[in-house]
Amino acid sequence: MTQIEFTRGTEFPFTKHKKRLQRYKVNMKLFRGEFKDVFDRYNINTNDSLYVSLNLAGIICKKSTDMLFGEAVQVSAGKKDNSVEQQALDNITSNNYMNIKNYEAGLLASIKGDSFYKIRWGQEYNGTLPPDVDPSKVIVDLLPAENCFPETSDYDKRKITCTHVCIPVYDSDQKMWILQCESHYPGYIRYHSYKIDVTGYDSYREPTSWKIDKPVGKQYMEYTGIPTPLVVHVPNIATDSWEGMDDLTEHRSLFDEINNRLSQIAAILDKHADPAMAVPAGVLEVDENGNPIFSVNREKVFEIMGKDDILPQYVTWNGQLQHAYSELDRLISNLMKAAEIPEVALGASDSGTSGASGLQVRMRMSPLLAKVNRKKQYFDKALKQIYLVAEYLETVADPEATYTPVVPVLKFSDGLPRDEMNDAQMVAVRTGSKPTMSQKTAIMLLDGKTEEQADAEIERMESENETPDVGDPEMFNSITGLSTPEEDWQEDEVDEPEATAEET
Repeated sequence: MTQIEFTRGTEFPFTKHKKRLQRYKVNMKLFRGEFKDVFDRYNINTNDSLYVSLNLAGIICKKSTDMLFGEAVQVSAGKKDNSVEQQALDNITSNNYMNIKNYEAGLLASIKGDSFYKIRWGQEYNGTLPPDVDPSKVIVDLLPAENCFPETSDYDKRKITCTHVCIPVYDSDQKMWILQCESHYPGYIRYHSYKIDVTGYDSYREPTSWKIDKPVGKQYMEYTGIPTPLVVHVPNIATDSWEGMDDLTEHRSLFDEINNRLSQIAAILDKHADPAMAVPAGVLEVDENGNPIFSVNREKVFEIMGKDDILPQYVTWNGQLQHAYSELDRLISNLMKAAEIPEVALGASDSGTSGASGLQVRMRMSPLLAKVNRKKQYFDKALKQIYLVAEYLETVADPEATYTPVVPVLKFSDGLPRDEMNDAQMVAVRTGSKPTMSQKTAIMLLDGKTEEQADAEIERMESENETPDVGDPEMFNSITGLSTPEEDWQEDEVDEPEATAEET
């Protein structure tokens, strides 16, 4: 087993994890658009005051996360909606705002390559409020990846056997730095702390590295009763190690070249805004020796000495701007291809989606959908483990929770808008003369209802069909201006003119 030693003289952060932590720091700067701080160490920029950047790193990370967790994951116990297991899962989801935590975890996994969830039982504000205001419950926290240091099995470097959560804290009472650690093993948690001495600072005089001195405080273990650790790791994409691969590191050179191209174009346009002027010889003021008195850098003008006089004109440089813009477009296109983000996902005006059906848009989005599906496999596994651990923890800590923990069924959305017309046409075809879908399934598919809700809807439809619509014949008499046939006959009889004597 690859173990981490907490002995005197050990460096913190641990030597084997420094490269990973440095990657986290650089990628967070790229995501925030701080490209100049990242690339200045590699580039010799002739114009330090001019740096133009395009934050495509943020778009790459946010776009895939929007597709993965833009809509909440549906968590089902596989039983009735009013079952105890389903109510427990719904409480865990709502109490912890899992839709937000999942989105943040997906975003951090895209930036850093790793995300860590921690499940615990307790009060949300750790006892600062009374239990009747802040009762104990299952709490799911999202841990910073830079504070987590996993141990792996010697036989499988992808299998994490223990996760050390280590946070350096300055104790103002004892005037020293203390490394507070939680070591999460299957079945128990080990709490231990150490005095640490600062060995390095950053440019803002903030400590960045320490050395472990000696144990301090109380060292103890807490048994959880859960057969798995309470910290769950989610990689963005994993290969032969537990460390996940992020979405930014492989594109750093393209980020740098795109920003450099933008900066060069901006420099050329700035030169066009203030060009120098060429004038014929003898126009400018001369000194006692007959030499022109001018400075090109100051006056932005100079004389042309030659046989033929020239008209005063500005001196400009084309700088091959058209080629520069073409190269910039190619660089951005190559970056989006490498990041598996099609133009239609960016809302490009020439992506050809006008009048396209849902199937056509889906086919054009297939590279991004494939990328999101890769991420979905890891989050599906991790979230099932998180909910299962949360259920076990609740049944162990709360005597009133008597249900049996179940592995939930998760349903992810693909992030694409639904083509309801296409769905309705498909359902209409499938429920024609040779139906392949029941009425209940059609209602569940189109309206997003559960099985019980669909049954209730069908019952209402059948009750409406069984009630006949009986018309009231007297309703016509209540309409103003209408009369019965008998009244019409009497009126015709009264209005008939009397016969004359001659006619008689």
